[in-house]
Amino acid sequence: MHALVFLTVAGTFLLFLVGSRWTVLPFFGFLVTVGVGWSRYQAEAAKALSFLTTVATVLILSLIIAFLLLRSIPILEHMGLELLTRTAQPLWTSSQGGVYTLTPMMAGTALTTIIATAIAAPLGIAGAVFVSEIAPDTVREVIKPGIELMAGIPSITYGFIGLTIVNQYLYVEFRTPTIGNYFAAGIMIGIMALPTVVTVAEDALSAVPESIKSGAQALGSTEWQTTKSVTIPAALSGISAGVLLGVGRAMGETMAATVMLSHTKGFPNPFVDVFSNYGETLTTVIAFEGGNASGIHMSALFAGGVVLFVMVMLLSVTSQWIEWRMHRKLGGENA
Repeated sequence: MHALVFLTVAGTFLLFLVGSRWTVLPFFGFLVTVGVGWSRYQAEAAKALSFLTTVATVLILSLIIAFLLLRSIPILEHMGLELLTRTAQPLWTSSQGGVYTLTPMMAGTALTTIIATAIAAPLGIAGAVFVSEIAPDTVREVIKPGIELMAGIPSITYGFIGLTIVNQYLYVEFRTPTIGNYFAAGIMIGIMALPTVVTVAEDALSAVPESIKSGAQALGSTEWQTTKSVTIPAALSGISAGVLLGVGRAMGETMAATVMLSHTKGFPNPFVDVFSNYGETLTTVIAFEGGNASGIHMSALFAGGVVLFVMVMLLSVTSQWIEWRMHRKLGGENA
């Protein structure tokens, strides 16, 4: 049965790639095989499907990565390392043979991510501590579903609020050079990342065994001392993972930033000027220009996707490393 399942799936995939009209036949064979196997050998069928879905997930991700890399080759051949290092004008133009550099968008992504993290990390951790350790049960039952509901609000809604309220307020009250800037976008992205940070961090805090907390209180610690010195350090790996997941969302946010930023490519002067006339990130340039791009221009956008993927991957690896270090430290192993 396992062999039939894998053969029918492989046949479906290969015929689909070549665009054959007979793709439906192996797919129908797969459905029949799974149906018969599930009715007669349910455990074996479940094992085969579980393995198949795992392989399919890895394969799909690998194909996406390979596709991004292949589509990025033309711009690498055209620009070379200047794609990631060029700081002189022109930075992004189709004239003069086409000049495209991702450096200003990488700088914009870094600025908005730093601002969003500065908002989401402390507020998210504080919210998680309150929900998990301080709030009464009745309050927790109301706040926690509300926070999780915030994660379901479409990003375009946050972006529209940022455009009509935050951008306008900063422009009118603080006389910013342009109606859209990195600071306003970072604020809204940080608010968007809050539910992720709070939810993951709260789950990590709730997972700390009650016996550890009771032991600290039995030794004379107050509830706050227990939370500060025992619960938070014990859940630090999960809290760090929540913060990094929130940062990953901030780094990959598209619609809110696309609506709020000015889409002017360049470097703030000085670099930390988050209210400058410039405003573009890796995600916004892909979303804003992808519909009209072609040739080298489209390849440059794919290269932006590769850079963004690498940045998020590094965050994920960092999260895993922090979790491993904390596991070794709390487990009493030598660092």
